[in-house]
Amino acid sequence: MAIEDYLTIAPQTDEIIETDAVIVGAGPVGLFQVFELGLLEIKAHVVDSLKMVGGQCMELYEHKPIYDIPALPVCTSRELTENLLKQIHPFGPQFHLGEEVTVVRKEEDGRFFVQTDKGTRFMTKTVFIAAGVGSFQPKRLSVPGIEKFEGTQLHYQVKDPELFYGKNIVICGGGDSALDWTLNLVGKAESVILLHRRDGFRAQSASVAKMRELCENWEMQFEVGQVSGFEEKDGKLTEIRVTGDDGVVRRMPLDHLLVFFGLTPKLGPIADWGLEIYRKQIVVDTEKFQTSIPGIFAVGDINTYPGKKKLILCGFHECALAAFAASEIVHPEKKTLLQYTTTSPKLHKVLGVETPTLD
Repeated sequence: MAIEDYLTIAPQTDEIIETDAVIVGAGPVGLFQVFELGLLEIKAHVVDSLKMVGGQCMELYEHKPIYDIPALPVCTSRELTENLLKQIHPFGPQFHLGEEVTVVRKEEDGRFFVQTDKGTRFMTKTVFIAAGVGSFQPKRLSVPGIEKFEGTQLHYQVKDPELFYGKNIVICGGGDSALDWTLNLVGKAESVILLHRRDGFRAQSASVAKMRELCENWEMQFEVGQVSGFEEKDGKLTEIRVTGDDGVVRRMPLDHLLVFFGLTPKLGPIADWGLEIYRKQIVVDTEKFQTSIPGIFAVGDINTYPGKKKLILCGFHECALAAFAASEIVHPEKKTLLQYTTTSPKLHKVLGVETPTLD
């Protein structure tokens, strides 16, 4: 089954949604937070500014291998995301994708009012910030006026590769994304030119070697230089001006310009929520992974504490402890006991599985 088969996208509503938890971020850690909360019968809504789940793993390296997930010797970001969605499916989380949380405000009754830039509103008992290192914004081309072609001929990500088939393409950048799309589009686009400010790359050596081989076979071109201007006709981008390392300006006709200068993480609205922040990270304790505001937790790369390691598996550990702490807020009337999914009939019921007979 595809990722979409496990996603329940919440319908748009003008009403305030009441819930136990709102999770900000749908990366691996945010998804696993759903699981840990679900085991404790805490219902969650998940909000992410991206239009897809999986976070920066899916955004930056969907098909690259990951080797440090326990019990999985190797998996891709997509496989990890799919498995996490399968794991949390019994708990029925509601997803709000392509929405950025802009307001988090504690109310007099102890709950939190949460609102997104699309107007979705929540009243929730707890908030979990699993926003990675913040929202990612592409580093843009600093050429005055060229931004008007963004989304039509100027692209900072590839949503539909077929848009470039049979077209004259210029790709800017020297990292994995630039090289990956260069190699992907050679033979499909009419022409491909890779443009980088220097003859050195941050990409995998095998990709660089393949690119140079294609250049030697006249299947594509590589040029050293930077975009310094552009020409247009009838409101359409027709060519760019490229200043080489020799100072000479050359004209380069094109249909589409793809720019992969990397992504810049920004805290965005999180910085205005009144949380204690140190070097653009949210300060938490190591008992509950609670922030300076009781009831708001931060897990994964967004948080900081002594000895912090930015690893997915560390984020998973933080989710478990944060969930137990949240249970005291969501279910104050009952004591939360540690139970094991291997033997607990109650957890088996929550997960929708049969309790095995142990000889």
